[in-house]
Amino acid sequence: MYETYTTVIGTVISQPRRRQTAAGEGVFSFRMACNSRRLDKRNGEWVDGPTLYLTVSCWRKLIDGVASVVAKGRPVIAHGQIKTNEYVADNGERRADLEMTATTVGLDLSRCEVTYVGATTRGGPGLAVSEPSDVVAQPAERTGAAAA
Repeated sequence: MYETYTTVIGTVISQPRRRQTAAGEGVFSFRMACNSRRLDKRNGEWVDGPTLYLTVSCWRKLIDGVASVVAKGRPVIAHGQIKTNEYVADNGERRADLEMTATTVGLDLSRCEVTYVGATTRGGPGLAVSEPSDVVAQPAERTGAAAA
């Protein structure tokens, strides 16, 4: 089996869904879209390129972290193993889509501002790990060419 890891930067385009598999294991998934943009030097305008769509699945410890911050419309960065998922649709047509089993997911801080509120500490003597108790994402104001 091949293992292809990649990082995709895009926008969440579906309501995230938390569910359990038949084996009782939790999974958190969402669809995201990533499109390239380039500056058309002839007219000085930004032009959208093709869009990449994929399903991102989060498992185990990652679920708790992403469930509180990933929402439809938010800018995200996802890193993980990517594969083609082939299936037969309800109408009998064979289809394929891309699926990422994420190892890391975060908000794209170039496209939003995040306010860190509070922390909890856990760990043994000599070890302290801080974790956010609440993260709020808001779109960043952008102007000029940087807005693209």
